[in-house]
Amino acid sequence: MFEWMAWTTPVAVFFTCIVLMLIGMTVWEVRSPTTLRKGFLPMATTRGDRLFIGLLLAAYINLVFVGAAEWMAELMALDEPPSVWISFVLSMLTLVLVMRKG
Repeated sequence: MFEWMAWTTPVAVFFTCIVLMLIGMTVWEVRSPTTLRKGFLPMATTRGDRLFIGLLLAAYINLVFVGAAEWMAELMALDEPPSVWISFVLSMLTLVLVMRKG
């Protein structure tokens, strides 16, 4: 069923983190309903809005990193492309920033 996707450890960790975040946000929302808040984003958002925006940003960061990995390896004269764990950490830091300050 899942042969079409390259299930590597970083991919599995990334999707596991997303599932855990969705479960955690659901429990948090049931226990403490959210209110609109204005942060650095250009509109007032709820926790769910910020999670959605953060997950989109995380996905785009990972896609750009994977797409540019060969180019980065050539640019920095590396023997192999940089590890995808770098993009995972960057995307999770971006997600945390959006959730806290967005």
